[in-house]
Amino acid sequence: MSGNTPNKKLRPSGGYRTLRSFQTTTVIYDATVSFCARFIDKRSRLVDQMVQAARSGRQNIAEGSRAAATSSQTELRLVNVARASLDELLLDYEDFLRQRSKRQWTKDDAEAKAVREVGKKLGKDPTDRSDRAEPSDDAAYAAWLQHPDPAVVANTLICLIHQANYLLDQQIAGLERAFVNDGGYSEQLAAARVKRRRVFHPSDRADPTDEKQALPLCQLCSKPMVLRTAKQGENAGSQFLGCSGYPECKNTRPIDESA
Repeated sequence: MSGNTPNKKLRPSGGYRTLRSFQTTTVIYDATVSFCARFIDKRSRLVDQMVQAARSGRQNIAEGSRAAATSSQTELRLVNVARASLDELLLDYEDFLRQRSKRQWTKDDAEAKAVREVGKKLGKDPTDRSDRAEPSDDAAYAAWLQHPDPAVVANTLICLIHQANYLLDQQIAGLERAFVNDGGYSEQLAAARVKRRRVFHPSDRADPTDEKQALPLCQLCSKPMVLRTAKQGENAGSQFLGCSGYPECKNTRPIDESA
């Protein structure tokens, strides 16, 4: 038995097309491009700013999902960038309404409730959204997003941004919990290596629960080495082997040297 698991990753990544946050921001991005083309002077800098903010909200969700394989911190940072981009876009739509003396819907308005109901139905839709051949959610909001009144379109997009922000807040909270409970990629990688050594090291078979048997002895005092994590300095967050006799013995060695 080789014990190898080809192509198996320590952490899942990708799969962003199935995320409701990605699906919602895709609608926002497409609708923002259309909104700017229909209602804003193409020479205005606002067009580039709004389209870029909408695109950033969508793209950073995808990039964060892909980065999850090797860096939970990068994933979390990119999802937060997506959240911030949507906040920027939200202000642009609110400004559009205010500067033209158009009414902004409240959360209790019938129109806002109707838009939210569409989001709830789509969230329960079993359709495989990972298939790019499937129609997007744009059609579900067409009655509002293709409306001739720019105030209706802007208000609808404000509702969608609030929905996306809620989904991203839940996503960020989940990522933070996972980081606290499971650690980052480097910690999981080190733990996986220790587990593999325990499986293949003959002395580990008698008591697989004894982690010390999977680790070498200190070269200075012969006490077992233990897995530690650097708390500060340029290597903060990385793991190494330290003598269990610390502070009397301060011997350390990189994990790679324990093979």
